[in-house]
Amino acid sequence: MLIKKRRPSDVLPSEITPESIYRDRRRFLKTSALAAAGTILAPDFVTAKPMEALESLDGLADSAFSTDETLTGYEEITTYNNFYEFGTGKEDPSSLAPKRLEHRPWTITISGEADNTGEFEIDDFLSGLTLEERIYRLRCVEAWSMVIPWAGVSLASVIKRAAPTSKAKYVRFDTLYDPQVMPAQAARGFSFLASIDWPYREGLRMDEAVHPLSFLATGLYGKEMPSQNGAPIRLVVPWKYGFKSIKSIVRIHFQETQPETTWAQLAPSEYGFYANVNPEVNHPRWSQAEERRIGELFKRDTLMFNGYADEVAPLYAGMDLRAQY
Repeated sequence: MLIKKRRPSDVLPSEITPESIYRDRRRFLKTSALAAAGTILAPDFVTAKPMEALESLDGLADSAFSTDETLTGYEEITTYNNFYEFGTGKEDPSSLAPKRLEHRPWTITISGEADNTGEFEIDDFLSGLTLEERIYRLRCVEAWSMVIPWAGVSLASVIKRAAPTSKAKYVRFDTLYDPQVMPAQAARGFSFLASIDWPYREGLRMDEAVHPLSFLATGLYGKEMPSQNGAPIRLVVPWKYGFKSIKSIVRIHFQETQPETTWAQLAPSEYGFYANVNPEVNHPRWSQAEERRIGELFKRDTLMFNGYADEVAPLYAGMDLRAQY
């Protein structure tokens, strides 16, 4: 397990944003117990969230899993995005999602090989869990990267509540499917977007999912998650390429067999199920040896497992890492 002792030069959570964001925070998660399946929110609950309306998070715990690398700016993180449900351009998500994607009401369905299945309202689903700040490297398969201060809860803590059975060898995640909200899901004809079998799906092996680094993020930079970054809840798996970190999750499904995932279906020769960051294995159309850190002038070397090799390499002992792209 990664245990990082703080040094005087380390980035502290209070240094990530202006002090005003860390003072007088309003609570993001309610304190009620996990609700029964089918909880319904009042119709006047907050819906779409423009950037200026995002609330500050209260009571973020410091985390031993953070890197002390220089953070990518909030502006870059929230305007340079891949979220194909809103278009293929990097600026499309920040232009469209804050106007269209509702943060509440929001439910998450737990299904498959687990004892505690059902449909849960998100705030009750997360209540009682420790809301942490984790500063992780994010490496996109397109050979660019960021350093992002996420806020959220460990995926393992959520899986523990679901109580998967011994048959659960994999976890599948589904993104929201709503063509009225996400215009690309309504694409027709011969376009790339029309070729996608929506909703977007991703998956992990169970041992990957319960690894201490696996994270469900509900915010960034001390504020609740912007729509374009995957509000209200997204997966973050920092040793894998970014497309594995599925956004706007509505379903967590436990199953015995390896799930079919969106990019592995679209281009199996280019995007594998594991998608571990590996500078020694190039994408068929470009090198993965270097990356462009957003906000920096020069490229830098890409690290094995995105710099998390000490923590996660044992998960793949005996496997051919060149074949597990």
